[in-house]
Amino acid sequence: MEGNINMKYIAILGSTGSIGTQTLEVVRAQQDIKVTALSAGDNINLLEQQIREFRPALAAVKTEEKAKELALRISDLNIPVLSGMDGLMAVACEKKAEVLVTAIVGMLGIRPTIAAIEAGKDIALANKETLVTAGHIIMPLAKKCGVRILPVDSEHSAIFQSLNGEKEHGNKIDKILLTASGGPFRGMSREELSQVRLEDALKHPNWVMGRKITIDSATLVNKGLEVMEAKWLFDVELDQIQVVVHPQSVIHSMVQYEDGAIIAQLGTPDMKLPIQYALYYPERRFLRGMRLDFYKLGQMTFEAPDMETFEGLKFALEAMRRGGNIPTVFNAANEKAVAMFLERRIAFLDIPDIIASAMEEIAYIKHPSVDEILATEAAVYEWIESRW
Repeated sequence: MEGNINMKYIAILGSTGSIGTQTLEVVRAQQDIKVTALSAGDNINLLEQQIREFRPALAAVKTEEKAKELALRISDLNIPVLSGMDGLMAVACEKKAEVLVTAIVGMLGIRPTIAAIEAGKDIALANKETLVTAGHIIMPLAKKCGVRILPVDSEHSAIFQSLNGEKEHGNKIDKILLTASGGPFRGMSREELSQVRLEDALKHPNWVMGRKITIDSATLVNKGLEVMEAKWLFDVELDQIQVVVHPQSVIHSMVQYEDGAIIAQLGTPDMKLPIQYALYYPERRFLRGMRLDFYKLGQMTFEAPDMETFEGLKFALEAMRRGGNIPTVFNAANEKAVAMFLERRIAFLDIPDIIASAMEEIAYIKHPSVDEILATEAAVYEWIESRW
């Protein structure tokens, strides 16, 4: 297999998570992708299985202790296991990899993504925090290094597909229509949301995702993060992005051009489609799975998001308008608040309250460097811990 001259070489940050495992399903199905490096957090049982199946050149885990344990387990394979940020950087810059899939959750992805871009790797981007907090650094760097940022999020992939060939012909975007399912609590009042339990918030109506992103979908914070990401990815103004609640999750997003024409990407909710499209762009490949049946679908509905009840989206737009390090404050406060909610330390409606408070309290920095972005994250965490 490795002798195939058309073989594609990829590395994956976050291979044991939802996007990482589905990326490996695509690799398994296509048979012309070689995985050269894998990283995971603490799930060394699954990572060991992945290493034994895909035989990467190296692997990385979160802690030195887990790295030693995993190295012992795979001592028969002669594959080095690294740890911490050094491990992530090594995976990101693995010399044979042409594409880095950034499926890691959180701001941990910023430094490895920058390192991969500087090493000339294309980025299959599933780590939205990277652009939310450091878009002003990442996008100019990618342009300078001649590197492609290929979106893996279903909505951003849909926009990317709807833009295909249009910009090259000089056609201008009027607006991006970013669709949202509305999450499991669509239509509820704030009073009803005050009674929400963790188990309720973890039941998404359409998508199977990790715990953190599922909660973000329930608060509409995830849609706010996607608006921020879309602004950087597609070089548009904030006012050119409109969120449209579409409960069926059939239209994954749309682009309206200046002549009024709207181009949309539709399909069943399957993350393997945007993953595979990013890995093989601009080629389309056969993908096993359900096909959209319009006869069974019957109808599609659309509505405006309720930003007064679901304040996560409202605060995201405010953070993006203020700019500087405020999107980092928004993101870090949400990460911390969601972690506390998952630990049952706070109520569901405390999440937007914590975000709003942090956005008012943390010192503003107009053009933050990577160090200042990470220092802002630490300051937010410390501030929240001292008050909740």
